[in-house]
Amino acid sequence: MTRPGIEFHHVWKRFRRGELHDSLRDLVPALGRRLLGRSPPSDALRAGDFWALKDVSFEVAPGHALGILGPNGAGKSTILKILSRILRPNAGSCRVRGRIGALIEVAAGFHPDLTGRENVFLQGAIMGMSAADTLRKFDEVVEFSGIGEFIDTPVKRYSSGMSARLGFAIAVHLDPDVLIIDEVLAVGDYSFHQQAFGRIQELVHRDIPVVVVSHQLDRVAELCTHAILLNRGEIVHRGSAAECIAAYVLNPTVAAMPDPTASNHIVLEGLAFESEAARLFSSSTRRLDAPLPSRGLFELLVELQLNVPPGIYGLEVVIWDRQRGGPTGQRVSGYVQVTAGTDFSGSVQMNPAMQVLTVDPARHA
Repeated sequence: MTRPGIEFHHVWKRFRRGELHDSLRDLVPALGRRLLGRSPPSDALRAGDFWALKDVSFEVAPGHALGILGPNGAGKSTILKILSRILRPNAGSCRVRGRIGALIEVAAGFHPDLTGRENVFLQGAIMGMSAADTLRKFDEVVEFSGIGEFIDTPVKRYSSGMSARLGFAIAVHLDPDVLIIDEVLAVGDYSFHQQAFGRIQELVHRDIPVVVVSHQLDRVAELCTHAILLNRGEIVHRGSAAECIAAYVLNPTVAAMPDPTASNHIVLEGLAFESEAARLFSSSTRRLDAPLPSRGLFELLVELQLNVPPGIYGLEVVIWDRQRGGPTGQRVSGYVQVTAGTDFSGSVQMNPAMQVLTVDPARHA
C-alpha cells in the first residue's frame, strides 16, 4: 500500500509574542508535552495568545490534490507554512516525504539583490538539487515563467506578477516530490492561471501529492480530489471538493448592512457578477429604473438569468452614497454555483433548440 506523501496529524499551532519559561518547573512539562505530541489543554493560552490551528488532521496520497478552503484568518496559510517547515506545530506531527516545491508568498525565498537567474540556482540548492540538475531544468523554468527578457535583472525590480511567475515555475519544474501552492497565483493574469493550473494537473497525474489554497472555487473543483473547510483554525467540513465548496458557498461571510433609517442618501447601487477571471456583468438600481425609498426598511428582489458555463461565480452588491459620490465601503457578497445544463462551449449559454425536419425529395427534384 502506498504511504501518503503528506501526513498532518492532530496539529495545534499557537501564536504568541514569545515563548519563554520562567523556571525549570515550567520548562520540563512543556518539553514533555512537545515530545509526546499531546494536545494542549484548554487553559494553555496566555493573555494575547490564540490558536491558529486546533487539532487539524489530513493526509494527501500521491496522485491526489487537497484543496484547503476557508475565510481569511481560518488557518490556511499556517498549514502551508508548517508543511513547508517554515513553522513548527506546538503539538501534533507533520510528515512530508520528499523534496517540496512550494509557493506560499510572492518572492518568498528570493534574495532581492540577486538576479532571477541567480535566484533559480539558489532555490534549487535550497530544495536539495545539485547545480548540474538545476542547470538541466533552467531553460524550462525560464520559458514557463515568460520573463526571459528580465532573467538577469535583480528580482527587487520585478513586479509581483513577475515574481509569482518565476516562483511558480521554479516550484513546479525543479523535480518536486510534493507541491504546495497558496493563493499567490491570484496576482498573475488569466493566461498564466490557465498555464499554472494545467501544470499542476500534470503533476497530479504523475502521482505527486498537491496541496492548494485558493479562493478560485471553480479551479479547486476542477483540480482537487478532496478538500477541507476551515473556520477559526478548525476543520468544519471534509469530503470531496464539490461538497466542501457547497458548504462554503452556503455559509458566505456577509458584511454588516448600515442602518437604513440613519440616512436618506445611501442606496443600493451596484450589482456585480464575476468569475475568477473577470467581471461578467454589472448593473444598478439607477440603470434598471428601480428607485429605492429614502428611509425605512425595504427588500430588494433581484432576478438573474445565469447563462454561463457551469462553475462557481462571485456575486456582490455595493452600497453607494450618492451625496458623497462614492461607495460607502459596505458590501454584501457571496457565491453561486451554476450546475451543468445543456452541453455547450463558449462563454455564454444561448439555450439553443434544434428541430430536424424531413424533406420531400419530390419538391427538390
